[in-house]
Amino acid sequence: MTRQEATGHGRNAVEVRGLVKHFGETRAVDGIDLTVREGTVMGVLGPNGAGKTTLVRILSTLLAPDAGTATVAGCDVVRQPRRLRRTIGLTGQYASVDEKLSGWENLYMIGRLLDLPRRDARRRADEMLERFSLTDAARKPVSKYSGGMRRRLDLAASMIGRPRVLYLDEPTTGLDPRTRNEVWDEVKHIVADGNTVLLTTQYMEEAEQLASELTVVDQGKVIAEGRVPELKAKVGGRTLEIRPADTGDLRAMAGALAEAGLDGISGATADAERGVVSVPIISDEQLTAVVGLLGVRGFGIADIATHLPSLDEVFLAITGQRATHQESEPENEEVAA
Repeated sequence: MTRQEATGHGRNAVEVRGLVKHFGETRAVDGIDLTVREGTVMGVLGPNGAGKTTLVRILSTLLAPDAGTATVAGCDVVRQPRRLRRTIGLTGQYASVDEKLSGWENLYMIGRLLDLPRRDARRRADEMLERFSLTDAARKPVSKYSGGMRRRLDLAASMIGRPRVLYLDEPTTGLDPRTRNEVWDEVKHIVADGNTVLLTTQYMEEAEQLASELTVVDQGKVIAEGRVPELKAKVGGRTLEIRPADTGDLRAMAGALAEAGLDGISGATADAERGVVSVPIISDEQLTAVVGLLGVRGFGIADIATHLPSLDEVFLAITGQRATHQESEPENEEVAA
């Protein structure tokens, strides 16, 4: 039984067991297991070439796996591809809409391709344009849309068929911070409606904003999984940051903690630039003792706070690579994964 199944909260929308995909001698997906509960966002993190896009392409029936099994919304990706395609939506790294058509025409066309009757396709196009704040631009050609408008239209297109499971593959690559926030808001609305989302990303802030569960992949393998606090707890516990009332006490304060043996495994550090003393904390007892000692020694404290490692630090510790914070080139995993 997987960790997610053991929680007993909701049914599983996606179940992957032992999934493998080769491209020549490259093992792009190497025995991945993955479970996504209904009505949640699963964030799949990993550096370029980790296998994220290849995984999404398999789960959306665009690639056939070489080994393993995968079911999405109760459909087997190999044996029931046509049935599965009617239950999923996909937004890739680049907007896939037709620039020569208007926003409304794009959505209507997709509705008809999904076999919606003309009346239903028109109604659905109108609904999605309103939902994604694109009604005023409905009749304009997409070539006149901004990057954020195109991305919202792409999300709207992926929702035309009311998918039970939505794949978002690096959905904010190349977008400016304001547009990225707009896309995040729409994703939150999608999940609030009860949809399940599988999100691949390299952006730590994006993962923390959207994902309830995280799976970290590297070289085609799952190397860590859990909720954000669980992954942070795995790589280093807490750090206590103390800001003395007198910044001249920084070194003396760090020295007093070291003398008393309360400076943690790696030692207390005095950061003159930030005006704080940082102490690795391995237990509540140590935290209480640190504060008590400083009081006894007569140090004035202006501020005190504890911090878990950042998700970026977690990513670095797990993969050995820094996470992406700025726009990067999209991964080409079919060649380089």
